[in-house]
Amino acid sequence: MKEIKDKLFTLCVFRDLLADEVLDALFSHVKHPSVASYADFVSRLYNANGGDLGEYIKELCWNSENVFVKTVGAKKPIPSYMREAVEAELDILQEVSALDKAALCAPLKYSGFLPDFTATKLRLKDIYMHRAENIGRYGYGIYAKNRMFNVSEDGDIVPVRNPDRTELSELVDYERERSIILENTKALLAGKPAANILLTGDAGTGKSSTVKAVANALWGEGLRIVEMRKDQLRAIPKVLDELSSNPLKFVLFIDDLSFPTGDDNFNALKAVLEGSVTAKSANVVIYATSNRRHVIKETFSEREGDDVHRNDTVQELVSLSERFGIHVTFSKPNKETFLHIVHHLAKKNGIDMPTDELDLLAERFALERGGRSARLARQFVDAILSR
Repeated sequence: MKEIKDKLFTLCVFRDLLADEVLDALFSHVKHPSVASYADFVSRLYNANGGDLGEYIKELCWNSENVFVKTVGAKKPIPSYMREAVEAELDILQEVSALDKAALCAPLKYSGFLPDFTATKLRLKDIYMHRAENIGRYGYGIYAKNRMFNVSEDGDIVPVRNPDRTELSELVDYERERSIILENTKALLAGKPAANILLTGDAGTGKSSTVKAVANALWGEGLRIVEMRKDQLRAIPKVLDELSSNPLKFVLFIDDLSFPTGDDNFNALKAVLEGSVTAKSANVVIYATSNRRHVIKETFSEREGDDVHRNDTVQELVSLSERFGIHVTFSKPNKETFLHIVHHLAKKNGIDMPTDELDLLAERFALERGGRSARLARQFVDAILSR
């Protein structure tokens, strides 16, 4: 046990792991073995992942934002001494991950019950080096196991705890529109030129769901999505500075985009779309949804006002939408499309009802709510299921 204790304190590249609360409890027990320190370690391990030390250390290694993975991610050469250090430290962590109850309790003179835990046997060095060699797919740090993020009030990127799990298979119709977004995103992942996309159309037609479903479909290939509110757009340069050196690819997602005339965020986003020096990033695209074709909330008085340069003003208002390389329009579904969506969702959810009755109820549901949409189809099916 003394040898393991000494080895642990030689960690350099993975030294941040020493601050982890589970490993800290383990280190404390190794230094000063006692019944209380052992129980404290196992309790923390239970709370962390149910009690698997091997899997826990593997996750810690994957999530470590250390100098090695940052250098690999930036595609810079790895000094031989750094690689040797990483391999030696992974051997140490492999040894730690294989510790079991018998080894940790051997120094104790106690015959009563003590809780057990498991330690999945794994080849930590092989797994870690494989992920490092394919870092463009796996990422590191918070991006290793999270697929969706948002931006805090301070402009920091933080993981979404309960991400939207919508899958492409759950979406019905709009195949052409989805294929445009999917192919553009695949181009981004392949390192090819990819365009920023503006998704416009009626509310509830699946614009946001499509973006998130594409992100879910491609996250295993190295795609992550960062959602920003429209009142946070002035933080875009800071966000892009963080993402630009990351080996993964990102969709910066802005939902329900619209601006009142004169909004400062308008100019901030326009500067990014124009590709200013501070904003340009080859591994990030912007996908925005809007119920307005030209994004700006424009009144008739503004369009027909007494501005001497009225035409220039109008052009400025529509210029933002023209900065997106691709426009995709999600039109409100007609009756046939609406019922097709209803039929698909009903079948998927095991609703056994005569088609004529289902169609009648669905149409009545839509008319009572002022129109048809994919969202209303989902709400209708949920209403049937709740009966």
